[in-house]
Amino acid sequence: MPTTTPYLLLLALVAAERIAELVTARRNAVRSLALGAREYGRGHYPAMVALHTALLAGCALEAPYRPFLPALGWTALGLAMAAQGLRWWCVATLGPRWNTRVLVVPGLPLVTGGPYRWLRHPNYVAVVAEGLALPLVHSAWLTATAFTVLNALLLRVRITCEDRALTTCGGTATPAAAAAGGPGIPSTPGLPGVAP
Repeated sequence: MPTTTPYLLLLALVAAERIAELVTARRNAVRSLALGAREYGRGHYPAMVALHTALLAGCALEAPYRPFLPALGWTALGLAMAAQGLRWWCVATLGPRWNTRVLVVPGLPLVTGGPYRWLRHPNYVAVVAEGLALPLVHSAWLTATAFTVLNALLLRVRITCEDRALTTCGGTATPAAAAAGGPGIPSTPGLPGVAP
């Protein structure tokens, strides 16, 4: 069996996971908005969706022209799986406050548990790792490079948006989070009621 077939199945599983994320985010957004959430960063959200869709499409289109290199491919797969684990740890830690949009529910305390105890934006660590690793599972280095560069530009906008939203709503770091180098996070992977 050609190595692209299992890789395309992996991409299909990741796409299904993304759909599950969107369903979870939509459900959580309804709840957050009912609690008076304010949305920030609507302008960059379509670019984020397009970039993440392009990652999967780029992988699928480039893989047939690239070899599966076992040392690189298995290592990259391990990193991609670890990124998924970190992502879902973020989702579980934030619970109903997790979202793909930047939604801030005024008055909710920052989340400082789970991965937010050590990292300011752990979900973005997962996104960066996955964006590099997933294409390299099948040596799709052009996709890995393009996504990494474009994602870095987008994350500058996104993290600035989240940090401003926290400042606007009066969110501050808890002493424990500050000592650990993180701000504590509210809703969403990084904000009160926010998630990437």
